[in-house]
Amino acid sequence: MTYAVSIDDVRRAAETIAPHVLRTPLVAAPRLSERLGARLWLKLETMQPTGAFKERGAANRLAALDAHERARGVVAMSAGNHAQAVAYHAARLGVPATIVMPEGTPLVKVENTRSHGARVVLSGETVAEAETEARRLAEAEALVFVHPYDDARVIAGQGTIALEMLEDAPGLEMLVVPIGGGGLAAGMAVAAKAIAPAIRIVGVETRLYPSFRNAIHGETLPVGGATLAEGIAVKRPGGLTLPIVRDLVDEIVLVDEPEIERAVNLCATSQRIMAEGAGAAGIAAMLARPELFHGRAAGVVVCGGNIDPRILASVMVRELEREERIVSFRIWSNDRPGLLGRIATRLGALGANILEVSHGRLYLDVPAKGVTVDVTIETRGAAHTSEVLATLAREGYAPTRIDPRGLSNLGP
Repeated sequence: MTYAVSIDDVRRAAETIAPHVLRTPLVAAPRLSERLGARLWLKLETMQPTGAFKERGAANRLAALDAHERARGVVAMSAGNHAQAVAYHAARLGVPATIVMPEGTPLVKVENTRSHGARVVLSGETVAEAETEARRLAEAEALVFVHPYDDARVIAGQGTIALEMLEDAPGLEMLVVPIGGGGLAAGMAVAAKAIAPAIRIVGVETRLYPSFRNAIHGETLPVGGATLAEGIAVKRPGGLTLPIVRDLVDEIVLVDEPEIERAVNLCATSQRIMAEGAGAAGIAAMLARPELFHGRAAGVVVCGGNIDPRILASVMVRELEREERIVSFRIWSNDRPGLLGRIATRLGALGANILEVSHGRLYLDVPAKGVTVDVTIETRGAAHTSEVLATLAREGYAPTRIDPRGLSNLGP
């Protein structure tokens, strides 16, 4: 079958973008390999100047503009990474750029896009709504529309990642690729299957946006919702990318939000890599389906690192809660002088670090002469947490766990 992109297109794209795009490293990840049970290599597209793989497709597409098109300018719609890539390379070429972004786009991506000199228009709640406005502007202002994934030159540019990965590690048995609109997966699949026909391509979608899974398998899974992986939150597959993904991607894994959070945390704590939700989706797939990757040589594309620091901090704290290294509990007691001091001293002796204390006397479920003490502590893990709470219970403090989801098992 003839697709919109061939291996020759990808090779030409590699020549075109080579002077303008970083050839990112492919690094072995021994700690993650041990934890995930695979021989793992990470392709660090987070190191691109704009922090994501999108530069490749943008650079290849903009290089094809003629002089008249460059003078008119370009318009693109994006939740962030394509926006920054188009803005960055448009500035490099002296091309005016307008970027339409959904109103809920993370601030870090909006500000980074503006920093490259682009005009940013916030419109709509979704990328689809942003696309409507971008196409309106393209027609009204005679701008060249640069699609984030459904464009042959963009797809070819993204495919250059596979060329580099297989050159650096020719023994890879599988490539693990996040899927949003399919540009990255389609380009890489075309290149990889041409070079190594036996290689397996595993695509990864967030379970909230299983658009390719639905289209390929005839399923009707719901599509929509707030996801940490907003970079792959696409409701409809691309017209050019769908047939390529259908034919050349061997399997699509759906990942849940907790798995994406765990993957982002693993990148930060095990590899010292700051990955956004979509960027960590490949690791999330390995957490969701370990049997699929066990013992295999897998190359994972860490496709973006533009995560809001506040969100990253929240994800890391939430993971500590899941591991029971941070836990909250409540103690009911008579209001006696020195109570807080005794509790603090005992927790210190047990090796727990106090993070927060709330002392309440005014709750109506507390006797007039009583008090509640809500304590949040940091421990060495679940076993240490159980030891601390059991010791407090034996000593008469009767701690009651407060559920990390915010629901408390209240009672004296």
